[in-house]
Amino acid sequence: MSALICGSIAFDTIMVFHDQFKNHILPEQVHILNVSFLVSDLRREFGGCAGNIAYNLGLLGGEGKPMGTVGSDFAPYAEWMDRVGISQDHVRFIDGSYTAQAYITTDQDDNQITAFHPGAMNSAHEVKVSECTDCTIGIVSPDGRQGMIEHAEQFAETGTPFIFDPGQGMPMFDGDNLLKFVDQATWLAFNDYEAKLMQERTGLSPEQMAQRAEAVIITRGGEGSSIYTRDKVYEIPVASALSLEDPTGCGDAYRSGLLYGLMNDMDWDTTGRVAALMGAIKIEHAGTQNHKFSRDVFDVRFKQTFGYAL
Repeated sequence: MSALICGSIAFDTIMVFHDQFKNHILPEQVHILNVSFLVSDLRREFGGCAGNIAYNLGLLGGEGKPMGTVGSDFAPYAEWMDRVGISQDHVRFIDGSYTAQAYITTDQDDNQITAFHPGAMNSAHEVKVSECTDCTIGIVSPDGRQGMIEHAEQFAETGTPFIFDPGQGMPMFDGDNLLKFVDQATWLAFNDYEAKLMQERTGLSPEQMAQRAEAVIITRGGEGSSIYTRDKVYEIPVASALSLEDPTGCGDAYRSGLLYGLMNDMDWDTTGRVAALMGAIKIEHAGTQNHKFSRDVFDVRFKQTFGYAL
């Protein structure tokens, strides 16, 4: 069984400013803002929701095929995907474009200033769900707006079960758009803030959405997560992390656990715990695709964390 992972494929350029932004930004002068921050630490990471989810799913032993669009600068990322065994069957090059990229500067208070260039991601709708003939489950994660709309429609038309995970793409859609996604998707996944925004825009509570989809999954950071189904709410405890290095990409790691559980017919209690442990392992490492483990190690840690074997 393969999962088709529709979403962004991007470079993340992460810079650290060893001071506080507030010491260099005058609130009364923001209308003529002209500042420069000297960043002594810089790293370039392979990221994007589709790439991150596929990477994490592969660590668990599942097969995820990212589907997205990239630009002329993609070669280093392509080499990385080959090295770690991520399929490029549904990655399309867009001439004259750069691969999507985020430029993130973080200060000592963990405040962030981010500039995001979508580049080739805006052409995500040019790749079609029908191109993956052996994918039996899917996910629509943040991507180009038209791509998210068309990929959800294509999953629904072919009867392929899929997770709708709007993430940071939520602001692109109004209430009517989001209601349509609710009716198309098999499962819905949000963080706590996104769930509140979803309710505000659609008028539907998580319980009400769970009557229209098979399940609604809401992550709550250090408070664990909740999985709403039509007749029950599963409260998933947080998995303790050995250290707290970098939360970037934890949501994608969690979603890989959801896909793995669904692909292997696990119950919701176990699926949620696999997802929670994936998030905990990710937060222990800087970057979104720098962590790794053997499946035996994961199974041992799962039993130690939750008290039963997978």
